[in-house]
Amino acid sequence: MTSAIASDTPLAKLLPTNITILQGIHWDTYQNLVRDLESQPGTRLTYDDGTLEIMMPLPPHERYKRLLGRFVEVTTEEIGIEIFSLGSTTWTREDLRKGLEADECYYIQNELAVRGKDVIDLTIDPPPDLAIEVDSTSSSMNRMGIYAALGVPEVWRFDRETLTILSLVNNDYQPREISLVLPIFDAAVLMKFLELSLIMGETSLIRHVREWVREQLAKSSTVVEEQ
Repeated sequence: MTSAIASDTPLAKLLPTNITILQGIHWDTYQNLVRDLESQPGTRLTYDDGTLEIMMPLPPHERYKRLLGRFVEVTTEEIGIEIFSLGSTTWTREDLRKGLEADECYYIQNELAVRGKDVIDLTIDPPPDLAIEVDSTSSSMNRMGIYAALGVPEVWRFDRETLTILSLVNNDYQPREISLVLPIFDAAVLMKFLELSLIMGETSLIRHVREWVREQLAKSSTVVEEQ
């Protein structure tokens, strides 16, 4: 097991993660591990055509993914749109020999298509509209390639120093300034909120985000009325 030390940025210093890479792992073995580790939600498995990465994130990693998730939840609550939150659900496609657990994931535009479903089959059902990815080490796995293969339309990726909004275009992710899934957010605003988490308590930060969202909605309403 190896330990990766992040770069010198203030946020990056808080993101150590331990990983193990295994080669030549059969699909059935991977599926058995997914089932066996259901009781250990802190362990993240990534599988790509025989290569298996086992990652055990430490608390700072979990903190940032939950903060980003709460930003989504507060915003959709204030806007009044339904979501289906599936956290770190395991997403797999046996036909592609790929699978991973997102840090956080949400159905937003396609919420109604999976509402009430206990089993989601990505060969039939749409993938989550948004995945949140907190990178805390230089993984040998191409997780973005797996997300693309699974068809996830948008990924918010916090990569030690910056937050990038990535949109799936022609089976590849392209950076965007503004989210397509939640257009109220741009990458700079999300990064600002993460930076504020270093000096604000979580409850205060989430209250701040909620107030900001309400301000943006009020501005939008004013513009519409003036037109």
